[in-house]
Amino acid sequence: MRLIPMMMTMCLCACGGSKSTPVAEAPTPTPQNDAATAEAPMPTETNTTAAAPAADWLKTTALVGLDGQPLPAEAIAGKAVLFVNVASKCGYTPQYEGLQALYTQYKDKGLTIVGVPCNQFGAQEPGSAEEIASFCKLNYGVDFPLLEKQDVNGAARSALYTQLISSPAGGGADVKWNFEKFLVAPNGEVVGRFPSKVAPNDPALAAAIEKVLPQG
Repeated sequence: MRLIPMMMTMCLCACGGSKSTPVAEAPTPTPQNDAATAEAPMPTETNTTAAAPAADWLKTTALVGLDGQPLPAEAIAGKAVLFVNVASKCGYTPQYEGLQALYTQYKDKGLTIVGVPCNQFGAQEPGSAEEIASFCKLNYGVDFPLLEKQDVNGAARSALYTQLISSPAGGGADVKWNFEKFLVAPNGEVVGRFPSKVAPNDPALAAAIEKVLPQG
């Protein structure tokens, strides 16, 4: 009979011992550890890589010709480029003649002119691609590249004009009318923006072009 209390005492001691010495478990992360990790992030490529050269945006921006085909890279690579949003029924449409003369004068020195049809200003470029090409060729003898019709302002603004307008020289302001001009140096830097009223034979435009001609 005395053995029973002793055995119960031993059992209770054993159970109490198991409670006081639990099996060790791996510690769980604490909020303090998470905060410390957030404060000391691993270096990323963004932090360590230099900004991309100016020329990269022009190389990676898809330019599609009026014929629906990609504009050949050699049409603009290594050249000074004058981008002009054009229209066939505008008071400035006769500037096509001056643009063609400018292209003829400087193309052998590394200038190309790229016309960009746009119908956003007074709906003055309503024609199809074939009609635009025919109009430019028959009336002004245009042989510089023409891109597909596109928006230069608004939510549907093309990638090309997003880059031109957002550049320091572009100033971030919307295009005001047909035949505005953006001058891009061979390294891809947008170096000048000229309003519609600046004619292709304006001395200021010619001087800006001559400064960036690759074969000056």
